[in-house]
Amino acid sequence: MGYGLGVLLTAVGLILALAVQDSIDAVDLTMIGWILTGAGLLVLVLTAATVARGRRSEAVTTHADGSHTVTERRDDRPVG
Repeated sequence: MGYGLGVLLTAVGLILALAVQDSIDAVDLTMIGWILTGAGLLVLVLTAATVARGRRSEAVTTHADGSHTVTERRDDRPVG
């Protein structure tokens, strides 16, 4: 999964929901389009959340005197 899949599903879904006027017996193309659009948006949101969560890390160091130091590391390299 990734941004590409989310954009593809969203684009195909919007085309089916808004632009296709043909009908197939026992198949509602408009509803299928809206379902694909929702799935595409869900993939985009989940991908963005996963990428943002995976780019941060935190390390806790315990010193001999019992004190703790928290070091946050952020990786700003582009994902792709």
